[in-house]
Amino acid sequence: MLIVIENLLTKDEVATLRTKLDGSGWLDGADTAGTRSVAVKQNLQLPRTDPLAQELGNAILRKLGQHPEFVSASLAEKIWPPVFNCYRDGGHYGTHSDAALMRLPEANLTVRSDLSATIFLTEPDDYDGGELLAETPFGAQAVKLAAGDMVLYPSSSLHQVTPVTRGQRVCAITWIQSAVPDADARALLYDLDCSIRALTPGKAKDDPDIDRLIHVYHNLLRKWAQV
Repeated sequence: MLIVIENLLTKDEVATLRTKLDGSGWLDGADTAGTRSVAVKQNLQLPRTDPLAQELGNAILRKLGQHPEFVSASLAEKIWPPVFNCYRDGGHYGTHSDAALMRLPEANLTVRSDLSATIFLTEPDDYDGGELLAETPFGAQAVKLAAGDMVLYPSSSLHQVTPVTRGQRVCAITWIQSAVPDADARALLYDLDCSIRALTPGKAKDDPDIDRLIHVYHNLLRKWAQV
């Protein structure tokens, strides 16, 4: 299941991020690839310990924590610090799968990757190629979003970034450990929460039907959550 969250970042927020990133010191992204992924990864990244990467990553984490659509879709328990990358001059990332367990030694933290997220920081007309291709039960889906938009997709899926043949594609990526690890259960909870939020406007604050749906939602969450 791919979920697109539009306008996670405003255009002004994207512009501020890009101004800072455009003057940053990109390094070869192959240094952070696994033993098999290194053969298919050609991009640039900011080191995780770079002060700028930490500053901008924390800003994105604050936005994620305040965004009701992200909270509902992910039920995030842990979030890997966002990684900033740049694809240009044919840069690409061939078909690969994300590591199931990701260790953050400086925080004594291990994150199980249930969901992967790509936050686009470049307008789609500014570069050619660079589509995120994620394999789903219904075939491969191509994603290329407006700057400030984010896509969530299963970390378990095979996916790739196609070569960028013009311009450059700048993104932030992160991985989420959900409080509900079962993807089918998480999707049902998301659909139920979307329905509750859609039905609530215009209803009385003590509407019994809304209260009953919220009751069902939280009992299902209580049943499926692992925290």
